[in-house]
Amino acid sequence: MSQKKVDIYKQQKANREKIMKKEKLILTLEKLAALVICLVAVCWIGYSVYGKVTEGQTETEVETVMDTSALDDYLSGIAEAE
Repeated sequence: MSQKKVDIYKQQKANREKIMKKEKLILTLEKLAALVICLVAVCWIGYSVYGKVTEGQTETEVETVMDTSALDDYLSGIAEAE
């Protein structure tokens, strides 16, 4: 090997730990960005599907009327009997 190559190798070896740490940080940031993008996509798809499913549905209020006069008469009869 020429002296130039030896000097480059020594310089790379001296900075190897710093270079590895930087590469690891970049890889972690790339993974984090990919995770965020996937989460946003999944949430967007879920929201869109929910919107399509509930689009045609309308909420109607059902009012139920019940005649409780017979029950009231029965209970008042029990109260009077005591």
